[in-house]
Amino acid sequence: DPRVAERFELYCCGVELANGFGELTDAEEQRRRFVIEMDEKQRIYGERYPLDEDFLAALAIMPPASGIALGFDRLVMLATGAQKIEDVIWTPVAAP
Repeated sequence: DPRVAERFELYCCGVELANGFGELTDAEEQRRRFVIEMDEKQRIYGERYPLDEDFLAALAIMPPASGIALGFDRLVMLATGAQKIEDVIWTPVAAP
């Protein structure tokens, strides 16, 4: 169903900790999407790049897969009781 995506979010104490998702491992569907994106890029910017055939070949033999992205700084925030993510973020935040 093209109206939905395989994904979920993990929350703890009202804080989003992680996003999970199913990976697109259908090489032909990925090729179709790449072509649509390149057509749009050419229409807007007048340039086109070759498709990543190595990536598409790898997808063709890849089993179904999923992934999850954990916000480690958010986990540290919860573990330490910090009220703001800025209190635990490990990289300096640039001034506006």
